[in-house]
Amino acid sequence: MNDDSGSKKKRNPGWFAKGYSPNPGGRPPASPAPQPSVLEILVDKTLTTVRDGMEHTVELKEALQQRTYQDAINGKPMAMREVVKWIKARDAWRTKHERQASPPAITSPISPDPDNADAALLLLGIAALNPARAEYTQNRAQLLLEPRWVQAAIRRRRGGQRLTDMERDEIRRCTRDPDNLRWPRATDT
Repeated sequence: MNDDSGSKKKRNPGWFAKGYSPNPGGRPPASPAPQPSVLEILVDKTLTTVRDGMEHTVELKEALQQRTYQDAINGKPMAMREVVKWIKARDAWRTKHERQASPPAITSPISPDPDNADAALLLLGIAALNPARAEYTQNRAQLLLEPRWVQAAIRRRRGGQRLTDMERDEIRRCTRDPDNLRWPRATDT
């Protein structure tokens, strides 16, 4: 800028002098669209091959992949690396696109048979077979509750109400060793 012009504007030190540009050729033209390589053009072609006396038409890409796979099987290191890349790419694609398999729903028919509950009580050690009543019924075993589980149930009893005589008799009848039970303080034994 010229000081004689009367402009009070300060000159920006980043501006270039009038008529001078660091790019004298101007903006360069846009780069041309990339042209496909010769290999990319050939990959879209098809080949006719004879295998087992039969003619097969395959794309060149598939034929090259088969050849690379055969080379990898024959122990050529470059082909082996290429096949490993294919496997990694396939696994990455599957991980990204396939739905995550949910665990299979556990479906088992629930039988109304009371023996199922009896078997669970025996397996968990909550009950034991009653040897005195083994011959009572042939189709269903008679069980007695283990004293430690009955004792735990008595301790957890809420409400502070006394056990009635009928409740105590029922507990004694269903427990394997009722003499080892400790009754609540407010209960007469």
